[in-house]
Amino acid sequence: MIEAILFDFGGVVTESPFEAFNTFERAHGLPENFIRKLNSDQHDKNAWAKLERGEISPDEFDELFRKEAINKGYDVGGLEILKLVFTPLRPSMISAIQQYKNNYQVACLTNNFPRTPTLESLIGTSRLNEWQNVFDTFSHVIESAKVGARKPEKQFFLTACDAIGVKPKSAVFLDDIGSNLKPARDMGMTTIKVTSAQQAIDSLEAVLNKS
Repeated sequence: MIEAILFDFGGVVTESPFEAFNTFERAHGLPENFIRKLNSDQHDKNAWAKLERGEISPDEFDELFRKEAINKGYDVGGLEILKLVFTPLRPSMISAIQQYKNNYQVACLTNNFPRTPTLESLIGTSRLNEWQNVFDTFSHVIESAKVGARKPEKQFFLTACDAIGVKPKSAVFLDDIGSNLKPARDMGMTTIKVTSAQQAIDSLEAVLNKS
């Protein structure tokens, strides 16, 4: 019996940042998927992982990411990439979240970054506040930068389930990254890989109708 619906944020509630990455790569002469590959290299120790666990600030990330990029042959600053992550919201997903709140615990499980003056200046308070308004609609928001663990680390999911008060087998988790879904699935969660807003909603409806 499904009791809780757990949403990733970027790429699920918002448009996919990967498309923004690819657009940036084409515009700056970078190999296709350069950013994603760089962020997956030594995935638990690189600049991206440290930022999402709150171990470094966006300013420190800017320098560390640049060093990693230069080691791969390209000079790219981290702040340029962070800006690409803050993509537009998907209205249909927000409507779905508001609807499901009537019958389920609805939580957000997000890998995110420490909110600093640098980040606010880079993204703009309008976009950040727009996102915060959506966060406020969830019953719980589990943020990697605050709990010190990130997807796909098992500890992140254990912390989330404990905070929400739900057993993994009673939850369905939606994420756009397959490697984030695997540990949740291994724990007993029902998982949905998101490729679009409509696909996510249709898949979620199918799961809930069976539970």
